[in-house]
Formats: sequence, C-alpha cells, structure tokens
Amino acid sequence: MDENETSVVSDKKWYVFEIIKAVIISLIFSLVFVLVAAFAIKFFNIPVGVVPIINQVIRSLSILLGCLIALRRPGHGWLRGIISGLLYSAIAFVLFSVMGDGFTWDLSILNNTAVGMAAGLISGIMAMVIRRN
Repeated sequence: MDENETSVVSDKKWYVFEIIKAVIISLIFSLVFVLVAAFAIKFFNIPVGVVPIINQVIRSLSILLGCLIALRRPGHGWLRGIISGLLYSAIAFVLFSVMGDGFTWDLSILNNTAVGMAAGLISGIMAMVIRRN
C-alpha cells in the first residue's frame, strides 16, 4: 500500500468518526432542548398544535450544532451532513420512542427523516464553509 492509499483510508476513518461524533452531539442537544421545550410548554401554556413545529426546530437546530461542532475535516461536508442527519433521525426515532409512548409507524417518520437529511445537508455545507474561512 502506498502513501496515498494510506491517506485515503485514514481520511475515511476520520470521516466516520466525525459522523458518529456529530450524531451523538446532536442527540445530546436534542435531549436538552426537548427538556427545555417541555418546561416552556407547561409553564407558558403553549398550544398543542405548535408542538410539531417546535420538534422540527429542535431537530434541525440539534443537527446544525452537531455538524458545526464535529465536522472538521475538509471535503464532502454535504455528504457527511446528509449521513449525519439520516443516522440522527433513525437513532432519535428509537430513543424518543423508547422514552415516550412506544413505536408509532406513520408518515411522520418519513417527514422527520427528510427534515433530518435536509438539515444535515445544509449543516454539513455550513460546517465546511465556516472551517474554510
């Protein structure tokens, strides 16, 4: 194996590590934001119809912060962001289903996955632009 091939394998390992790190950071932010949102909804009597919007904002903001903090290596930020958003959506679904009422299979899963991937795409691009400057 020559030096160039070793560099490519090393970069791929770091990309995977950064994606996993971004997902974990995003999940931690989500848990904190959901807790804060639950207190705000309870104390300020926020209508129930606003909760899905709050959930999407929490999801998008968590992915953004996770990508901005974790994605540091240059290149393929958009792809790493999409993968981070997809993994986040899958793990968040399982995590919040276990903590909540159980698993509910409906169209919202597709919506949450699409929002997660779109937020990851934008966040990955932003992370690369910020790192470059």
